[in-house]
Amino acid sequence: MKQAVMTSPGVIEFREVPAPEPAAGELLLRMKRIGVCGSDIHVYHGKHALTPFPVVQGHEVSGVVEKLGTGVRGFKPGERVTFQPQVFCGQCYPCTHGAYHICDNLKVMGFQTTGAASEFFAVPAAKVLKLSPAITLDQGAMVEPVAVAVHALGRSAGVAGKKVLVLGAGPIGNLVAQAALGSGAARVLITDLSDFRLEIARKCGIPAGVNPAKADLAAEVRRHLGEDKADLILECVGSQATIAQAVAVARKGTDIIVVGVFGEKPTVDLGTVQDRELRLIGTLMYQEPDWRRAIELIGRSKVQLDPLITDHFPFADYKKAYEHIEAHRDRAVKVMIVVEE
Repeated sequence: MKQAVMTSPGVIEFREVPAPEPAAGELLLRMKRIGVCGSDIHVYHGKHALTPFPVVQGHEVSGVVEKLGTGVRGFKPGERVTFQPQVFCGQCYPCTHGAYHICDNLKVMGFQTTGAASEFFAVPAAKVLKLSPAITLDQGAMVEPVAVAVHALGRSAGVAGKKVLVLGAGPIGNLVAQAALGSGAARVLITDLSDFRLEIARKCGIPAGVNPAKADLAAEVRRHLGEDKADLILECVGSQATIAQAVAVARKGTDIIVVGVFGEKPTVDLGTVQDRELRLIGTLMYQEPDWRRAIELIGRSKVQLDPLITDHFPFADYKKAYEHIEAHRDRAVKVMIVVEE
């Protein structure tokens, strides 16, 4: 089978390797779609400190069951599925206290261990989730980022009836805003420096958006969310500017959930955090209930994914997908690798 291997930053080679046989408790999947995410791009540039080379990427995926390993029940060949890419030890303090997603020895397929960028991939059946008939293969490869959004919102005390400010209208910010609306948020305001991404957000059903480079953010927050401002703020960029905005526009006592991945350490105005009793809350990845909730939201059309998928590239053009993202940073929102139709 063909396997895409990133041998060094910016270099992707295709290798012919034997197709795996599913071990006991595993499923062999025929891969169909692989989504490219921001963390993948960090690896491509050699700026993901926790990812060694060579690496086989691929953690936002969909596929079909090809073969069952011994002892596997509840699946059959041809079923469309996705899977959770975390590899955890099950023995550390977080794992033994219900927080395996922040395992002390956490590895993620496509980063610290082999991902699914190949024609076939063997994975423990316990990590695999079925896709409902209403979910397309493209949408199935986006269950993972939707689960990120669901978990992030779950770090708060709930969003139903609340006014939510989302900073950043990239794929994760967009999905956070959509998941908030799909979970009963009263109002949602999303921001971005790209008018194109704000237009994508509008197409996804997020009615209020603002470009902080063109309008005063504090004034726009009051205009869209009222004088009491946001009940909950989610930073979904991972930049100095947006974490500073989050702190600056927060109402006293507000939760700020940090969703964005920071490439450089930001400076945070902790004096304001202390004075206003703000709460900075981290969020990382997800757990299985987040995946099931993500599949539910997608299946019930509570989140719109198709407007986010701006480009498709065949598996053989894996590197061209990255080059396209580099050349069209604002307009390449979610790029999908088609392993097989």
